Amino acid sequence: MTIGLLKQALQVLKQESRSRTPSRVNQWFKWLAPGLLVKRWLLISVAGVILTLLGLAIWSNMTPIFYISQFLSELLRFIAQLVPSYISGPLVLLAGILLVFWGQTRSLGSITEVLMPEGDGELVDRLMTHRRLHRGPKIVVLGGGTGLSTLLRGLKGYSANITAIVTVADDGGSSGRLRREIGVLPPGDIRNCLAALADEEKLLTELFQYRFQAGDGLTGHSFGNLFLTAMSEVSGDLERAIAASSKVLAIRGQVLPATLSDMRLWADLADGRHIEGESNITEAKGKIVNIGCTPANPIPLPRALQAIEEADYIIIGPGSLYTSVIPNLLVPEIRDAIAKRQIPRLYVCNIMTQPGETDGYTVSDHIRAIDRACGYRIFDVVLVQKTSPSAQSLIHYAQEGSHPVYFDREAVLQMNRRAIVANIMDEDESRNLVRHDSDRLARILLRWYTRTQGM
Repeated sequence: MTIGLLKQALQVLKQESRSRTPSRVNQWFKWLAPGLLVKRWLLISVAGVILTLLGLAIWSNMTPIFYISQFLSELLRFIAQLVPSYISGPLVLLAGILLVFWGQTRSLGSITEVLMPEGDGELVDRLMTHRRLHRGPKIVVLGGGTGLSTLLRGLKGYSANITAIVTVADDGGSSGRLRREIGVLPPGDIRNCLAALADEEKLLTELFQYRFQAGDGLTGHSFGNLFLTAMSEVSGDLERAIAASSKVLAIRGQVLPATLSDMRLWADLADGRHIEGESNITEAKGKIVNIGCTPANPIPLPRALQAIEEADYIIIGPGSLYTSVIPNLLVPEIRDAIAKRQIPRLYVCNIMTQPGETDGYTVSDHIRAIDRACGYRIFDVVLVQKTSPSAQSLIHYAQEGSHPVYFDREAVLQMNRRAIVANIMDEDESRNLVRHDSDRLARILLRWYTRTQGM
């Protein structure tokens, strides 16, 4: 009768788990993967239980062990008399294995429900991803605007040790209004980077990018800018506000302003005009021959310098050349720290020229502008888009005065720069928009870094 009931129970279990068994077994084998830091603690726990029981037994002069062993001996003798050992042994062994499997499954299920209430994926997969990302290279990325957030969105899938150093020279739009009316550093680029590095990126991006359409004084402001401004007022400065926001948003890596100084850009144009203000430089529609900032030597954020000193890999760009990339390099100690590091240093060149900033620029012109702003070379490699956009997109951009950045290979090689040419473009043909592809860009950058480490 007992054997019949056991067979029925096994049959039910088999029917219920037939479709889930392969995946379940696969998940269990994942727990044996090295680097999860789980197996060692389970073994230590088991050893602790055994030592605890042994200590109690010794303390009580072995009496419990004697009675327990005597009871088990009588029980086994009784079972052997009822059912032959070649039947009862395997049955008891199977029952023990089933109980262990059931208990461990329910235990891990309870832990998963607490740590992952959304029920998305398996706990072991989350642990393996966590370990892999935290073993990733220490990457420092400098820039601003949509280009930097696009890159971060791809890099966070390869490493959690990312530091984004962001310009604070923005003075247009919602950020500019907050800067003029409240006196805070512009939070716009920082907001974009925080949203890009967050796990729940889609929801946070929609929330942080939401712009109020009505309300006295609120119209045009984004929620993310107001959130960071409020955090700055509460915590005391922008650095603490970003740190607190990063914890709330559970981002991978960290976002740091290049400086906490009230940095304002100025530019000298080829026609003799002197333009002040980041937004005015682009609107002036002139050829930039010199760019600088006030104060002339902004004080760098110490944590930004520390990140550069500890970095395994430094990436500059992509982003608006004169208003997103170069402003970070106008902080003398930041560019000096980058130049001193003997690690892979790469510049991601823009795909299209930007009207009012880089009209007619080639790849070598971008490199030359960065070298001129720094006074020396701070990177050795440039990443360039391989193919041109579609004819329809080219026509659309040409109407706005924008064209593909021409790769003048010979000029780049004469500047002692190595060029990586790859397809890193994402083209939205429905809207005729050309952007960098987050995943493709990150994959190319990490693949090249891995190759340099193997040399």
